[in-house]
Amino acid sequence: MSIKWRRRAEKDLGRLDRAARTRVIDAVERFAATREGDIRRLQDITPPLFRLRIGDLRVLFRVETDDSIVIERVLPRDKAYK
Repeated sequence: MSIKWRRRAEKDLGRLDRAARTRVIDAVERFAATREGDIRRLQDITPPLFRLRIGDLRVLFRVETDDSIVIERVLPRDKAYK
């Protein structure tokens, strides 16, 4: 499964400290390889949007039909669902 990062997600990632950035990238790559992680589908959003929980950070992403994931945002929990 391939990973595509939206420009907004790259900017979010750039705002994190080095340790958090490494944790996020590792968790996303692990999910893409094994489909394992704390994943939930967000309710009442079309097309479906999912979240990957990494401590207090949330990675919001979509699953594309060509077997790739598109990372939309990387946000702290308190800002991710607004």
